[in-house]
Amino acid sequence: MNLSFRKALISDIPSIVQLLANDKLGALREDINDLNKYNLAFEKIDKDENQELIVIENEQGEIIGTLQLSFIQYLTYQGGIRAQIEAVRIREDQRGKGLGEAVFQWAIDRTQAKGAHVLQLTTDKQRPDALRFYEKLGFKASHEGMKLHFD
Repeated sequence: MNLSFRKALISDIPSIVQLLANDKLGALREDINDLNKYNLAFEKIDKDENQELIVIENEQGEIIGTLQLSFIQYLTYQGGIRAQIEAVRIREDQRGKGLGEAVFQWAIDRTQAKGAHVLQLTTDKQRPDALRFYEKLGFKASHEGMKLHFD
């Protein structure tokens, strides 16, 4: 399948939110009926040169996936750049076709082109299939992550 990767437009927000909401955990935290907060977040992401919200289209121009890359400049690693990949989603009817690997290869290539020395991700412990997928791609569980939510 021939995929196209492009920077998201505000008009893509409904499709992106639908992708984010279409899994067990996303269904609990996303609201496809009220896009105002997503539109405000998009405006901030779109203005930030260190953020890349990407949509993936098939040959027919349909949005079948999304991801977000964040590039973090820091002092360690001799002033290195760290990339964070988040919110990777493939439309449900397109899963199981090898698209996830293609999406990650694009993200890896993009990360290297931006001069980052590492691409990192977090995955919820309630997603063991995702963990196995990331390990298959070469990601290592090298650190223990922690979060402090302010809900």
